[in-house]
Amino acid sequence: MKYYLIAGEASGDLHGANLIKEIKVLDNEAQFRCWGGDKMAAASESELVMHYKDIAFMGFVEVAKNLRLIFKALNHCKQDLQDFQPDRLVLIDYPGFNLRIADYAKSVGFKVSYYISPQVWAWRSSRVKKIKKVVDQMLVILPFEKAFYADWGMEVDYVGHPLLDAISQEERQEPSLATRPKVALLPGSRKQEIRRMLPLMLQAAEAFPDYDFVIAGAPSQEPSFYHQLMGSHEVELVFNQTYKILQACKAALVTSGTATLEAGLFALPQVVCYKGNMLSYYIGRMLVNVPYISLVNLILDKPAVPELIQADFNLHRLCKELKAILDNPSQQLKDYADLHHRLGAGKASQKAAALIVQA
Repeated sequence: MKYYLIAGEASGDLHGANLIKEIKVLDNEAQFRCWGGDKMAAASESELVMHYKDIAFMGFVEVAKNLRLIFKALNHCKQDLQDFQPDRLVLIDYPGFNLRIADYAKSVGFKVSYYISPQVWAWRSSRVKKIKKVVDQMLVILPFEKAFYADWGMEVDYVGHPLLDAISQEERQEPSLATRPKVALLPGSRKQEIRRMLPLMLQAAEAFPDYDFVIAGAPSQEPSFYHQLMGSHEVELVFNQTYKILQACKAALVTSGTATLEAGLFALPQVVCYKGNMLSYYIGRMLVNVPYISLVNLILDKPAVPELIQADFNLHRLCKELKAILDNPSQQLKDYADLHHRLGAGKASQKAAALIVQA
């Protein structure tokens, strides 16, 4: 069969690559065409149609500024789908782009599988009506999503969270006793969020002279971009070793996103941070109807990890919360055990592949 996959960010690239590997196990003659990143390109052994870093825009204002480029990419994708004629279109998260492609694909007769649901439970729940019309198969990864869709009269398949598989594959290493304790900085993957988050994280690092700080560089960014922001701050920049960093550190400052769940699954005490464009943030506040922004807190339905959002993301609060989890990490560690339990046994990529191939 011919599979056309679309992911729009680093986490989608990771999960898309693992999905491709599992599809190959079941269909050794599978052909792939992908929008995504380096991991999907390697797994599919094919050239990317477009790299996610070229169309990764976050926030209402940023999207509005780049509408012309986005619509150009949408048109290119539609034409490429027609040229490739896939047996199955597999959409991975990235709802602003992917739901528009799903609408088009359904109108011309392509079968649509959606892996990793848009967060319709967080805002604009009415989008489920559209999803029911344009998506043939929805595969969800959070335990509460199946019940949410059922309330809207849509049957979906819960496959578990693919991060469990990615993390279980990681070779566990004991931190060296000879090194000083470390704190991880995960400022995000997009340029605009890194620019907003990293400078304050670096200022906070200066208040903890007994710790070494390590930046987990996003694979989609160049080292020179980080060095401009780092200036004279004495911190380490490491690429393509995020999981090893999470294992080696005592705590982390994490920009809201998939990385918050990754830190939780590595049982790493964390402070979740977020600061966006002011207009985008206030528009978002009016639309979003969930009490938390981090996946850890959403899954546990409690404030297990501190969240510093917008004005609360300041130097005083950042230092205070980091000191608190360094001095007393025990409560977060207890909550992380519950997090593992709620997410289940893993094998999400394998389950998703089987459902997609059999559909």
